[in-house]
Amino acid sequence: MKKISFQDYLPFIFLALIAIVGIFMPALPNFADASKYNSADIAWILVASSLVFLMTPGLSFFYGGMVNKKNVISTMMQSFIATGLISIVWLVVGFSLAFGKSVNGIIGDPRTFFMFQNVGSGAPWSLAPTIPLLLFALFQMKFAIITPALVVGAVAERIRFTSYVLFMVLFSLLVYAPIAHWTWHPDGILFKLGVLDFAGGTVVHISAGCAALAGALVLKRRKDHIEKKELQPANIPFVLLGTGLLWFGWFGFNAGSALSANALAASAFATTNTATAAAGLSWVFFDVIRGRKPSALGFCIGAVVGLVAITPAAGFVAIPQSIFIGFIAAIISNIAVHWKSKTSIDDTLDVFPCHGLGGMVGMLLTGIFATKAVNEAGTNGWFYGNFELFKNQVLGLLLVVGYSFAVSYGIFKLINLIHPLRVSEEEEELGLDVTQHNENYHPSMISVSDNGSLKEEDELIHS
Repeated sequence: MKKISFQDYLPFIFLALIAIVGIFMPALPNFADASKYNSADIAWILVASSLVFLMTPGLSFFYGGMVNKKNVISTMMQSFIATGLISIVWLVVGFSLAFGKSVNGIIGDPRTFFMFQNVGSGAPWSLAPTIPLLLFALFQMKFAIITPALVVGAVAERIRFTSYVLFMVLFSLLVYAPIAHWTWHPDGILFKLGVLDFAGGTVVHISAGCAALAGALVLKRRKDHIEKKELQPANIPFVLLGTGLLWFGWFGFNAGSALSANALAASAFATTNTATAAAGLSWVFFDVIRGRKPSALGFCIGAVVGLVAITPAAGFVAIPQSIFIGFIAAIISNIAVHWKSKTSIDDTLDVFPCHGLGGMVGMLLTGIFATKAVNEAGTNGWFYGNFELFKNQVLGLLLVVGYSFAVSYGIFKLINLIHPLRVSEEEEELGLDVTQHNENYHPSMISVSDNGSLKEEDELIHS
């Protein structure tokens, strides 16, 4: 058997403590006054929550298909584990930090909904009065799940699984929850400033994109990247499947953020599909005029950039303008990916150029094209004569970029002091599927023995 250290026991101990604490939490009545809720809204947000959940396995396929064949399972697992990990973190304290009683507009009081107390029996969220608070909390949980999972793409093929699990927890508590509070809580500093983010361009994509850049810089370059090896994606059909699941799930992400089954949800649904379609085509056509062949991978990446860019704007801009948002975001990210390939930055799957920059473009274009004709609760943008909104969007962007990058960089550095971030050179060479999980996606002659050493298999293990 492999020798077990005290650090190996810690995750199990923490989960056991949470489970034991849960036994002694008082049971409170659910939905004391159900007459205040709208059944259609409840049904729609239940569906939307399920759609957003589907995005995380979709992301796993999207990322897993693009990495080297020896790292498919490890990359998918690093994303997919967030469904379990962040669900527990959100229930214990994450929801409180994001949406609990505001402390000076910076963070929520962690005692407000500790262990989901007062969630089932509490008054509905002020901006979602027709659905139970519990449903709002579950909908928001799905956003919290996918955000740290996005960062995986930048650090894939070289990060230790246990170290990334710790990063997810700390990122969720120290980066995601504060930014969500600033942006979506009525007392949050960005909310009060007038910053608009309909479904998470700032909270999810800019924060994850900047964290991805920080992770890539701290972890440094892969050996293959230093040697400039041209590595082929392991499974492009996986990328197509992942893109389809992301596109499908994103309708819940954006249209669900209307928090009601209404015309605004329909408008957000339409802008989401339109921007995504335009971005996928824009990426492919731009590749062609630069002398490349149109590729399935290019369309998929472009479509995801479009999904990212329309996210902050989905419920604030009109459908025709969403075409331009998708079109221009794909070109900017395409150029950024090409530029990054000429640098020493090893962001494995281009998370910062696609999610980080895509979110920034979407946030700024929200400040330009937002219109009260689409959403009375919003504000007119610069295109309609209101420069103030654009200015606020820029200020909010700068704050989120600076905070997310700095704190995420610190988290990666801290974890590296506690537990090594990177796998060994030998483990990186053999691939993380085998060395981190003792599992194989492709036929291999290598596995890990019970004592943790590498050994050759008598027979090929077939996927």
